[in-house]
Amino acid sequence: MKIKIGVSCQKLQWRTERPEVGKVDFGDLARIEPISRIFGYDRGTPIDRPFIEEFLEKHRWDICGRVLEIGDNSYTKQYGDNRVTESDVLHVKEGSPGATIIGDLSNAPHIADNSFDCLILTQVLVVIFDLQATVATIHRILKPGGVALITVPGISNIDKGEWHDNWMWSFTPNSLRQLLLLNFSKEKIEVSSKGNIFTSISFLQGLSLEDLKCFPAAPDDPHYPQTVLGRAVK
Repeated sequence: MKIKIGVSCQKLQWRTERPEVGKVDFGDLARIEPISRIFGYDRGTPIDRPFIEEFLEKHRWDICGRVLEIGDNSYTKQYGDNRVTESDVLHVKEGSPGATIIGDLSNAPHIADNSFDCLILTQVLVVIFDLQATVATIHRILKPGGVALITVPGISNIDKGEWHDNWMWSFTPNSLRQLLLLNFSKEKIEVSSKGNIFTSISFLQGLSLEDLKCFPAAPDDPHYPQTVLGRAVK
């Protein structure tokens, strides 16, 4: 786990002993109502953001030419630098600020084949029901050699706000990989996950990155995929 925690404001260590049955100290986590229901936004930076941004930083050279991002183009601007020649934004809702294309990725015949060098889809597939049609569209509108950079939630609560009624899925690396294999070649797909038991429990409680700043860094655990990451090349 390369989440940016580990500021030495306290000398904290991971617990390694297993408490006896019935003697677990739940502390602040002994609660039915989570600490935050909005992914920790009201406390600071959501815990999954560093995972997503580290992934985009790693693949920033893919973000070039004509780029399509979903919702807004903030990551296109942040990681595309001067390599981006044209920036488009797809939004499902008419009148959305900054949108250059209105539509649903699962049914977008108005977007021409072979249009984009890069697609950025961060936490998007979770709110689309027809995933097979969506991946077919992603493949179709990419130029040959074009890249789709995809992040999806693994262990996560469900949004209680704008996207509550559209929240459909949680993912594992296997499910995202098999989904991409419907249209992309095996050798052109990379899938991984970030997070571990600690970050996953913290994220479910709605803690923020700032809440974890005193904890030491710890490795990712593939058995607790908090955020799933995929790169697919046409």
